[in-house]
Amino acid sequence: MIQVLGNIRGSLSLLLCLSLVEVAMAADPTANDIVQQCEYKSAGPDNTSQLSITLIDKDGSERKNVYRRLWKNYREAGGEVADKMVLMTEFPPDARGTGFLRWGYLAASGKMADQWLYLPQLRKIRRVSVRDPGDSFLGSDLTYGDIDDRPVTADTHTLLRVENLGGQPHYVVESVPKEANSLYSKRVSWYAKGQNWAGCVRQKTDYFDRQGMLLKTATLKWQQVGKAWAWDRVQVENVQTRHKSLFEVTDVKVGVGLEDRQFTERELQKGG
Repeated sequence: MIQVLGNIRGSLSLLLCLSLVEVAMAADPTANDIVQQCEYKSAGPDNTSQLSITLIDKDGSERKNVYRRLWKNYREAGGEVADKMVLMTEFPPDARGTGFLRWGYLAASGKMADQWLYLPQLRKIRRVSVRDPGDSFLGSDLTYGDIDDRPVTADTHTLLRVENLGGQPHYVVESVPKEANSLYSKRVSWYAKGQNWAGCVRQKTDYFDRQGMLLKTATLKWQQVGKAWAWDRVQVENVQTRHKSLFEVTDVKVGVGLEDRQFTERELQKGG
């Protein structure tokens, strides 16, 4: 009898262990889950900040621009606009007052961003067309396609492995675009793995060109302001040209109540 009871206990223990394994496996996130939860972090209803972009060529020469940045979320407004952004140049001095206005659209709209540039020397605003998502954003190593709205369903995502990065476990996800003639053949991203999704953010991405060769690498450091997330420091290096772009974001204020009129051509001409 004792032996029978022992066998029953052993069998129950084995079944319990197998059940726990099955639950754990079922709880493992899919690649789509990881991208959905970690890639699309809330930046709040609106925010203001100072943005510095430093461009570094292969010889180490640097060119720096500093902007006052205004941004507002329109994703819940029910239209085609995803967000609106204003950049007012503060440095270098000879470009001070130059303004840049951008309306980004939801991917479902199929529309490229609308952009305007204000040149204080001419006191004129001109439309800046975005014809190719591969065009450089403000001369940096990021393209307009990199910063545009891109739904999870635009790519086939595969969880490659869990790997330590900076002493912390990360999900490594490969994203292969579904559309023909994409900017990249694939992207491989590292997402911080934590106790829950709240702190999961993308911290590195490798971009591969259409021939499958590594083109550039982005490393990202984030800051959290309340419940909102913003870039802290991002470096993008084109490994083929050895050109680098450094983005630094400071003085972030979230939920300041920016008005719609602040994202118009008229307001751009007045200095934001």
